[in-house]
Amino acid sequence: MIKQIPKALIYSRLFLGIGILVSSIFQISNPLSIVLFITGMLTDVFDGIVARQLNMSTRYLRRLDSTIDQFFFLFVTLAIFIQSPQFFYQNEMKIIILISTEFIAYVICFVKFKKEIATHSILSKGWALILFATLLQVMITKNSTILFEFCFYIGIVTRVEIIVIVLLLRTWLNDVPGIYQAVLLRQGKPIRRNKLLNG
Repeated sequence: MIKQIPKALIYSRLFLGIGILVSSIFQISNPLSIVLFITGMLTDVFDGIVARQLNMSTRYLRRLDSTIDQFFFLFVTLAIFIQSPQFFYQNEMKIIILISTEFIAYVICFVKFKKEIATHSILSKGWALILFATLLQVMITKNSTILFEFCFYIGIVTRVEIIVIVLLLRTWLNDVPGIYQAVLLRQGKPIRRNKLLNG
C-alpha cells in the first residue's frame, strides 16, 4: 500500500487541477482555488522525493509525473484566465512566447525519442517554484509585474536548457540534472544525481 503513495500524489494533482478549473468556472470560491493550488504544488514537490525514498522512482512514474504536471498547469492557467483575463491580455505576447517554447521542447523530444520530456533538470525545478509563486500572486491580486518578468525570462532559459539536453542525449533518459550532465551522458560517462532532488 505504501508503494502506491507516489502514484497517488501524482494523480491527485490531476484532480486538484480539475477542481481549480471547476471552481473558477462556477465562481465557487477563490480561496478554495488557492488552497487547491498550494496543495497541488506540495504534491509536485513531494511525489518525487517520496518515490526516491521508497526506491520507486521508475521511468514510468517520471513520465507520468511530467504528463500530469502539464495538465495541472494547463487547468490552473485556464482557471486564472477565467478569474483575471486582463493579466493575460496585458502580457499576451510573452505568454505566447513562453507557451511556444514549451511546445517546441516537447515536439523536439517526441520527434527524436517518441516520448515526452521527463528531464526534471534542477533549473526547471527552480523555475516551477517561480511559476507557482507567479500564478499564486495572480490568483490573489489579479496581477503580477516584477515576479512575472522574472518568471518569463527564467522560463525561457530553462526551456532552452531542456531543448539542448534533449538534443545532446543519444537515448531518452529521465532525471538529467543539467546540460553538463547531458554532455557526460553523451560521452558515455556516469553522472551523479542528488538523491533528494534528482536521484
